[in-house]
Formats: sequence, C-alpha cells, structure tokens
Amino acid sequence: MMSRSYTNLLDLASGNFSVMNSGGRERKRLPRVMTVPGVISELDDDQTNSVTSDVPSSMAQDRIIIVANQLPVKAMRRPDNKGWSFSWDEDSLLLQLKDGLPEDMEVLYVGSLKVDVDMSEQDDVSQILLERFKCVPTFLTADILTKFYHGFCKQHLWPLFHYMLPFSANHGGRFDRSLWEAYVSANKLFSQKVIEVINPEDDYVWIHDYHLMVLPSFLRRRFNRLRMGFFLHSPFPSSEIYRTLPVREEILRALLNSDLIGFHTFDYARHFLSCCSRMMGLEYQSKRGYIGLEYFGRTVGIKIMPVGIHMGQIESVLKQADKEWRVEELKQQFVGKTVFLGVDDMDIFKGVNLKLLAMEQMLKQHPKWQGRAVLVQIANPARGRGRDLEEILEEINASCKRINEAFGRPGYEPIIFIDRPVSLSERAAFYTIAECVVVTAVRDGMNLTPYEYIVCRQGIPGSDSGSELNGPKKSMLVVSEFIGCSPSLSGAIRINPWNVESTAEAMNEAISMAEAEKQLRHEKHYRYVSTHHVAYWSRSFFQDMERSCRDHFRRICWGIGLGFGFRVVALDPNFKKLSIDAIVSAYIRAKHRAILLDYDGTMMPQTSIIKTPSQEVISIINALCNDHKNVVFVVSGRGRDSLSNWFSPCKKLGIAAEHGYFIRWSADEEWETCGQSSDFSWIQMAEPVMKLYTEATDGSSIENKESALVWHHQDADPVFGSSQAKELLDHLESVLANEPVAVKSGQFIVEAKPQGVSKGMVAERVFTSMSEKGRQADFVLCIGDDRSDEDMFEIIGSAIKNGVLSSNSSVYACTVGQKPSKAKYYLDDTADVRMMLDALADASDSSPPSPTDSETESAS
Repeated sequence: MMSRSYTNLLDLASGNFSVMNSGGRERKRLPRVMTVPGVISELDDDQTNSVTSDVPSSMAQDRIIIVANQLPVKAMRRPDNKGWSFSWDEDSLLLQLKDGLPEDMEVLYVGSLKVDVDMSEQDDVSQILLERFKCVPTFLTADILTKFYHGFCKQHLWPLFHYMLPFSANHGGRFDRSLWEAYVSANKLFSQKVIEVINPEDDYVWIHDYHLMVLPSFLRRRFNRLRMGFFLHSPFPSSEIYRTLPVREEILRALLNSDLIGFHTFDYARHFLSCCSRMMGLEYQSKRGYIGLEYFGRTVGIKIMPVGIHMGQIESVLKQADKEWRVEELKQQFVGKTVFLGVDDMDIFKGVNLKLLAMEQMLKQHPKWQGRAVLVQIANPARGRGRDLEEILEEINASCKRINEAFGRPGYEPIIFIDRPVSLSERAAFYTIAECVVVTAVRDGMNLTPYEYIVCRQGIPGSDSGSELNGPKKSMLVVSEFIGCSPSLSGAIRINPWNVESTAEAMNEAISMAEAEKQLRHEKHYRYVSTHHVAYWSRSFFQDMERSCRDHFRRICWGIGLGFGFRVVALDPNFKKLSIDAIVSAYIRAKHRAILLDYDGTMMPQTSIIKTPSQEVISIINALCNDHKNVVFVVSGRGRDSLSNWFSPCKKLGIAAEHGYFIRWSADEEWETCGQSSDFSWIQMAEPVMKLYTEATDGSSIENKESALVWHHQDADPVFGSSQAKELLDHLESVLANEPVAVKSGQFIVEAKPQGVSKGMVAERVFTSMSEKGRQADFVLCIGDDRSDEDMFEIIGSAIKNGVLSSNSSVYACTVGQKPSKAKYYLDDTADVRMMLDALADASDSSPPSPTDSETESAS
C-alpha cells in the first residue's frame, strides 16, 4: 500500500497543486531562453522522460545557473511608491562566488526576493531583473512562503540540522505534513523558473542550502543529463538525528539526484554518508582523493570544502572603517581596556548567553580583569521567529543586567550588548580594536566571524586601520568546537561552549598569552584565510562539478520511479539490460546450450526468509533440464545437502555446491570434489578467529560448510559490520598466509575456502566437458548477483580465446542489479530473472532427441 507521503508527492510532482492552490489568475511566464529564435510555452509536466533539451543547443559558452532561496539583490520601493529600485547585495555569498568561476562564464541567478511584490508588478519586475541583473525571481504566495520558509525550513529542518529534536509540541513542534507539502510546492516553483531559462546541454546548475533540497529531483526528472551540484551551508546531523525526520528518504533521494554534493566539513559529509549507508545501503568509495557514492550507475561526488570570505570586500571596507566609524574614537572609548568581541546572529544555537556566563566566570576566577576586560556582544537581527527566540533574548538581557550590576563601576561596564543591525564597516571597526573574538555557538554550519576578524587585524599595508600601525599583527580566537570553521583554525583555542568554566579559562588564556605566540598564531591563520577565500571555494567546487559530470553524454541515461523515488539510471553504452525477446530468439536457434545459474540473489531474493525454491522455480528448471539441448547447472555457495534436498525434483539438474568444491552432473551421479587439497586442518586455525569477531559483533554468525567457513554480518549494524569484516579479512589473511586457502569478502560475508575453488572453475569445466563430447556450446547463459559470480563472467572470455567456446556462440553473461560488473548484461531483480527463465522454459523442447541428432553427436 502506498504511503500518504508518496500520494502527496505524486500529486505535487505531477503538477497537482490543489493542496496549495494559490488562487488568482494565471501568471504570464518568462520566455524560455533559447538558442534558436522563438519562444516556447510552458512545458508539460508529462514530458518528464526527456534526456536533453527540446532543441539542439548551439552555445559554445558555458553558463551556470545559481539557485538559492534569495537572490543577491536588494529591492526598495521608490519614494513615489511607483515601482521598485534594485541594487546588488554586496554581502551576498552568491554574488561573491562569481570571482572563482571562469571569466567568460555567464552567471544567471534564480531565487526569491526579500520583499513582497504585488502580482500586477511581477512581470515588470521579472523583466527588469533579467535584463539588468540576470536574475530570475521566483514569486511565492504569502501562504506558501509562510509554510515553506517560516514553517518547514525554520520549524523542522533548521532545528533538526542543528540537533534539536521536537520532544514535545511546545519544544520544536510536531511534524506537520502541510508544511512539507508547501516545501515541495515551493521547490517545484523554483524548478519551473530554472526550466524557463535553461539550456540543459550547456548549462551547469548550482543549488544552495537546505531550503531547496528536493529541487534536484524536479530538475533531474526533466533533464536526465543535466550537470547539477548542491552545496549545504548548514550542518548535516548525525544519522541518529536525521533518521527521526518523517520524510528522510525523500530528501536523501532528492539530494542524490545531484552530481556533486558539497559540505563544509568532513563531519557533515560523514553524517550524510552514514545516512546513505544505513537507510539506503549505499557505500562510498574514495578514489585518488575523491569521495563518490554509486547510485544506480551514477557516481555522486561528495565535496568537502569550507567556504571562505571575500578578501577584496573586507580590504575595501578596512580602508573606509577609520573614516566611517572613527576607529580612533573606539580606541579612546576602550583605552586601558582589553576587549573581547562577539558577533552573532540572534538565534537559539549561537550560545550568546553561554558566552556571557563564561565572561562572568572569568571575572570571578580572575579578579585582576575586573575593571579592565570588556565583552562587546553584537547581535544581528534574527532570521526566524518564535517563542524560543523571545526566551533567549530575555535570558541574555537578564544576564547582561546581572553581570553589569555585579562588576560594573562608574565608567566601566563589563558587558556592552548591541542589539541592532551592524554594517560590515562598523563590524570592521570593532574587529580592529578587539583583542580576542569569542564564538560559543552550540552548533553552526560555518561561521565566518573569525575569518573576518583575522583579516581586519592584519589590516591593509600603509593604512591606519591595522591593529597597530606598523607593528606585529596578532589576533586571538576562542571558538566552539561545534562550528564549521573550527577545524581550519588550528591556532584557535577550541572550547566546549557548554562547559562555562573551561570557556572562562580559555578567555583568560587568550588575553594572557605571550605576544610572540599570539603573533605566530595570527600568521598561521592569516595564511590560511587569505588563500582559502570565497573565490578559491567556488573555483574548487566548480572544477569538481565539471569532473563529476564529464561522462554524462557518454552514458545511456533514463529516468525511472515516481515522486521522490525518481532516479536516473546511467549505464556504460556496452552495459545493457537483457532483452527477453533477443535471448529467446538466440535460444531457439541454438543446438547446444550451457545455462549456469546462481541461486541466492538471482533466483531467490537476498531478503527472503524462506530460502527454499518455489514450485514456480522448480517447474521452470525442470522445463529447461528436459530440453535435450541444454546443460543446466545451479552454481551456489550453499552446501550440497541443502541444494540437493531443495532441487530433488530436478533429476537432470547439475549442481555445483560451495562455489564448485562439490559438483554433481545429475541426481543419478555421485558428487565429485574439485579442490586442489583435501587437507582441512586450516579450519582449526580460522574458526577461533571467526568466533572472536562473532562475539564482538552483535548480529553476526558463522556458517560451517564442508569445505569452507563463512562469517555473515548481514544482521549486524551496517557500519560496524562492514568495518569488522575488513578487519577479519586482514586477520584471516595473516593467520592463513601459509595455508592453501583463499580468503575473500562478498556481500555481507567473509569466506575462507580452499584455493582454486571458484564458480569460474565450474563454468570452465562445464564448457570443456560439452566440447569434449562434441557438443560445444553455441549458447551460454551465465547469471549471478555478487562478486563470486564475476569469476564465471570472466572465464567466458578466456574460454572463447582457448577454443572451448566458439567465437560465434551467443553469450549472455548477466548480473542482477545495475552495478559495475564484468557481465555485459543486467536484469533489475530476481523477478526479472524468473520472467526471463520462464520465457526460455516456454521456448524449450521436452521431446527426446531425434535419431539424426543422436547419430550426429555419436559421430562427433
């Protein structure tokens, strides 16, 4: 039964906005930018399977479309109240990142405005922004905006991504599905604006932040080969926190429709990868320094790169700071004082009150700073709203009052709280005179305050804006270990903001440190900040996005799935889905056929609890075996007793058990052993090692076979089980180094077995036996789902080279599932395998061989 979540998503993804009907007349849309003359009207949502643009592109110049919740422009109503005036927002990261993109690259912005534009003015505003600023505005109705931004973004995603769980209705609020629907609706509106202006064969799309996490699905659904990156500017929580989100998989799948996903720190990326592993079974690989997730044949890149500041902007402001805000006056105001500075947005995660408490503790523990140390706390206006913010502000004001009353004196207040908007110029003035910046955020995506402070303390050569005119530069930082910039500031004093006493000691240490050490720490920080600026960040991200997308037009791509289950399957041109019609046709033409079938994961789903074959499977195999042209084998890692019991109705079926150590050509024949050695004394060495790991790994078990030992960890914790499997593999290889044993890892297993035993050996033996009997196979079907089956696929090529198989043979090496394989064909799942085998069974001939066939084989 389909969940309510998915039915809503299907409606929204197909364009049904009844749940969020905005009402009013239909708006005129921007003309879609084309590379040929003309205007294309709104595209139908039914055309979701298009691989590329509706028209061929002739653009030689690349273009990037940057999509974010808000455009990097300021909008102001004209004094006469007739129309709007617009200007660039110089503080916007979206505008600053252009410095790192290729000079000849055109940049187009898609996003919303911070102001409400009347519907009657929206067309004119859109035209002005497109022509003058290359911006495409997305206009959200008041209802959608409230539920999308102030609702789902700020009440659900923002708290959750900062590790705040809604334990009660009064603490964070319960999940509200109407807010999720508004979030999806808003993302769809953004996607429509992108679609209006995109040239999918030439353009890159770079999506920013948690407001638009499902946008990649809408765009990928329309353009399968679109080159698209996503960067998350907030933290990504641990899997234990993220998994509490009711729409967790929908968001993960949507993000995985990007080609590159960026995070500020390894911790955030690690949490995302852990969610993909635990919830979707996706494992990442690191290759030549790049991290990638294999997702339906596509490699989704993971980028770890903290954003930087715009050096030019800061240095430009520094040249004006002493004029605009009279740095000298600030120095005189705080003459003889040591200034701590805090600059934070007013929200519940910035830990401002913890900073005040630490200041109070420092003044108590170190009375020498009473009358000398001052904390200037600048509080930027809150971006959200709610009762939590009001409570935090009340607590901050109460702390300021208490501390100033306890330690203040005429002409001295230990806490100066500035609760108003402060421009970058004014901030620069405070940075210049501050001895130490303190950041006590309990969770923050990045936080660029320390970077700005470092550059301001360095000053501009020849300017009076430095901390000292021509003297040594120094800057001290006390930063929370829970903010994104902390790992890059190795010279900062890192603190746990929840520990008020240790924060107080860190503040004292920062201002008491020797001048020479302060200078060394500053120099180290400035070298990093001045080279890892915003242009460096955007250039690095764009280069990785180019690398991640370079194979887009070489691969075969198509979209499958509904709602946020939609994904693009990307395959190498030589890797094809097995056509049932094609294989049946070849099957009918063939005179001698070899059919080799894996069992678990091929004919029987891996997740099935009941492992015995169904009557349907038995019937299909019997039909194949009863055709005198066929040699049919089940080649499995399972023991011979289980396989012989399960397939006892199939008298003519060949069975290769334990990966080929035991072989039986039919039920009437005896089992043969095929190993190089019959000495199993190594088991006494391997079993204790496996037991050690079984005891240490809850959910793991040992399977004792006649010729092998297998350690299973399918029911263990996926991360810990995988880690233990790697350790066990190394341990066994070391212990059994001098034994005739091969140790291999597979899907949720580690197996120790005799050397020379493999499924490939079984395939080679079957082909050779048929050739020696004058029945050289001219049709080969070899199908399996895991690493052990790759040996069978590999042996086919060498069998053709050695003449065991004819070069004219119809060979169908097929893997189950779309994944890297030596096979040339694939089927999606066990149901597809049974369907294909059923078609072959229907085409089989169960009549006895004709006299002519018998005489021909005897003569051969």
